[in-house]
Amino acid sequence: MKKLLEYPPFHFLLCSIVGILLQFYTQLWNCTPLYLAYTLAGLLAVLYFLKRFQKREVFSLGSWLLFVLLGIGTTYIHNPKNHAAFYEHQLTEHSTSILTIEKVLKTGNYHLKYVAKVSQVDSFKTNGYVLLNLQKDSVLSPLKVGNRIFIKTPFKEVPPPLNPHQFNYKKYLAKQYIYHQVFLNKQQYRELENAASSFIGLSARIREKVQNSLERYSFSANEFAVINALLLGQRQEISKELLQNYTNAGAIHILAISGLHIGILLLLLSYVLKPLEKLPYGILIKTSCIVVLLWSFAFIASLSASVVRAVTMFTFVAIGQSFKRKKVIEYSLISSMFFLLLLKPMFVFDVGFQLSYLAVFGIVWVQPLLYQLWKPKRWLADKVWSLFCVSVAAQVGVLPLSLYYFHQFPGLFMLSNLMIVPFLGIILFFGILVILLALLNILPECIADGYGWVISMMNYFVDWVSKQETFLLKEIPLSFLTMFAWYLFIISLYRVWIRKTTRNSILLLTSIIVLQGVYVYEKYQTSRKNEFIVFHKSRNSIFGKRNGKEVTIHSSLNDSILRQEKLLQSYRIGEQVFSKHIDSVFGITSYKNKQILIVDSLGIYQINGLHNPVVILTNSPKINLSRLISTLKPQQIIADGSNYTSYIHRWKATCYQQKTPFWHTGQKGDYIFKE
Repeated sequence: MKKLLEYPPFHFLLCSIVGILLQFYTQLWNCTPLYLAYTLAGLLAVLYFLKRFQKREVFSLGSWLLFVLLGIGTTYIHNPKNHAAFYEHQLTEHSTSILTIEKVLKTGNYHLKYVAKVSQVDSFKTNGYVLLNLQKDSVLSPLKVGNRIFIKTPFKEVPPPLNPHQFNYKKYLAKQYIYHQVFLNKQQYRELENAASSFIGLSARIREKVQNSLERYSFSANEFAVINALLLGQRQEISKELLQNYTNAGAIHILAISGLHIGILLLLLSYVLKPLEKLPYGILIKTSCIVVLLWSFAFIASLSASVVRAVTMFTFVAIGQSFKRKKVIEYSLISSMFFLLLLKPMFVFDVGFQLSYLAVFGIVWVQPLLYQLWKPKRWLADKVWSLFCVSVAAQVGVLPLSLYYFHQFPGLFMLSNLMIVPFLGIILFFGILVILLALLNILPECIADGYGWVISMMNYFVDWVSKQETFLLKEIPLSFLTMFAWYLFIISLYRVWIRKTTRNSILLLTSIIVLQGVYVYEKYQTSRKNEFIVFHKSRNSIFGKRNGKEVTIHSSLNDSILRQEKLLQSYRIGEQVFSKHIDSVFGITSYKNKQILIVDSLGIYQINGLHNPVVILTNSPKINLSRLISTLKPQQIIADGSNYTSYIHRWKATCYQQKTPFWHTGQKGDYIFKE
């Protein structure tokens, strides 16, 4: 750890991350790239003179500032919004556009989904990306990478979440530089001549050829989907049920080509190509072959973000190992992170990026310590113990972050890893062999059936593990601040384990106090919070009345449905509360000094004693809203998701005429009454 802190690229990495975060959240730099180049050149000149006159402390500060600025600059330059050719600068109400399909996404319930480049708006050449939603149709041929289409349909902004603590798809896409989406049916676009052949297009055609060759064999739908994910990096065909099984079993990393797969491939290639080391310049030849083969695999596997990230990571590791120096893996990981963030600064927000590196660092640092606790004499016991230590070490690295993002912990993850990971290398090796033989049309049916049976057994085992729900811990709340405190504790504990000094012991005690303080603070904040919430739920009404850690839910939905309702799960986890359900929607209530009247399908609102209430309209009541406003003089009118769209438009217009505030949860999201 100490040597890592002295490694210059580690400092550069941290400063670059600071710059990326600063630019993303504050848009600090808003000048042209030319001014950025002048600023960097000027700072380099200053650093040169500081170095020459041996101003070491000032030189160090200047160097850190340089890499902060580099992080700011690379984030600014990579954002297409900051370029004159960005499509939004040319859009008008009646613009026509030409889109080029760049990536095929997992199909939704009603739409085929793609990432498309906006190649042209009217007569202007443009850049930038949109989310393309193509309505499903039984006679519609899906679009492929490289297809170009002409559309007149206007772009729409990606909506934010409509309820508290729900997944923010708008921010998720923005971190991939996607700011708009477009919805089409088969009548609303015209296919054009395909785009000129590109690197990604060539990769897609090779992958399609592989898939077509595999389809000639009798793989089941789930077997074919897993083979696609394991070997080609394509998860679009995996069913929701199968994906959920792997998630609940703690084996979802098996289905995404990541550091685990590439690391196994690196080990296999290192073993197979070891005889090359006996040649003149053998280590150089071996390393070059490994790098070429890893990137060839990445090319066939679609060059997706996770694949490129993993192959880049292990390319640096392979090159570092050729030097045969100490700490080579740590230095290689830091260098690869720095390199990736310079090329793709938004990777810093990518969950896969964060989990991959934390898992590898956990294995590198924690696994040797765990392995020393027991040294089995028998070969099999030693291998099982080693794999156990690797799995635990990886979990130590990723657990706080995993709980922060996913809020669940698969208790049987160890069983999944012990049963699958040892055979993953064999599965990958024979999978590549199956693909090669299928492409050459010489794959024996018995080998295809055998490989399909292995995949089927793996799916069956994962399905069995996922159904042991007693061991699946769900709805575990963990805030960003708590996650940070846990990592501080883990690092402090690691330092004490490595070296028991007074300084490290004080650091560990401090981290424990910080962790306890965070929990006490969050518990206090939760206990004193009170609010009344009108959630948005299409075709239904859900209200919540919160008092500290307890929230009472009012809805016509039954209890079993409400317990599985995702918007309430997100609220319970995000706010760290528990809920109880009241069977029916009430008619009138109060919150603090506000009277709240709920007008449902019966349309009853003429109630004595009401004065300037907040009116909530539910289940499309047939009322004269002008008369209601005249009678009650409401301070606010809220329409939730249970109302007809035509009624919403009419009520909105009436409120505008009557100068009464109107809130539609389907447009503005949930409405919260606070203290």
